[in-house]
Amino acid sequence: MAQASSVYPPLEDRPIKETICLFDVDETLTPARRAASPQMLQLLSALRHKCAIGYVGGSDLIKQQEQLGTPAINVTTLFDFCFAENGLTAFRLGQPLASASFIGWLGEDKYKHLVNFCLRYISEIDCPVKRGTFIEFRNGMINISPIGRNATVQERQEFNKFDEEHKIREKFVAALKEKFPDFGLTFSIGGQISFDVFPTGWDKTYCLQHLEHEKAISGVDYKTIHFFGDKTHKGGNDYEIYEDSRTIGHAVDSPEETIKVVKELFAL
Repeated sequence: MAQASSVYPPLEDRPIKETICLFDVDETLTPARRAASPQMLQLLSALRHKCAIGYVGGSDLIKQQEQLGTPAINVTTLFDFCFAENGLTAFRLGQPLASASFIGWLGEDKYKHLVNFCLRYISEIDCPVKRGTFIEFRNGMINISPIGRNATVQERQEFNKFDEEHKIREKFVAALKEKFPDFGLTFSIGGQISFDVFPTGWDKTYCLQHLEHEKAISGVDYKTIHFFGDKTHKGGNDYEIYEDSRTIGHAVDSPEETIKVVKELFAL
């Protein structure tokens, strides 16, 4: 993939104007928490010569750098728009945009109440293994994992199968909704082992406001926004943006299917 945004035509000069493709990360561009394939990066580069591209993921920028970038190439140079934490941390052509804070919005007292409840709940979950980092604090949200984010790839896959049968995350989310009905929070299941917690309205549709601002910057009005994601069912972390009237949603179940759909749509 080309190593700098300057290699590509300016946004206003892309052949397919007023169109952008936005991608979820895990199980859309990459296997869960693993690196993108050379084939995927080549496809994205070819697509970027035709129209604008971006990604929107729930994870923080560090994890997206690990999955989509390299030690020598910053991920923010590989996409026109990079939306970490649903766009609460955002970059346009490698430059940071305004960010928002979860802890600033919720407040310390409510946050401690939420975290204490989660830790007690996790202590009573019976699952095959437990590792470390059960609650990960991010700028715009928290991520909660009953097994712990330090689980290996194999352990993640095994927990995902266990969760499909026993609905561990689904039950956890239901308990949180019952306990904190007035906190104004959304609980969104994504990936294999965890779910995100963030203020209602701070789902992946949050990133669309950055695209709406583009008209004032470059004159580009993104009237066609293709979104590709795997967790597009209700309760999944791609659901809101997939269903949003401003996007054209494409449900995929693997990076391989993403490649297939993009090639068909854009004759690549």
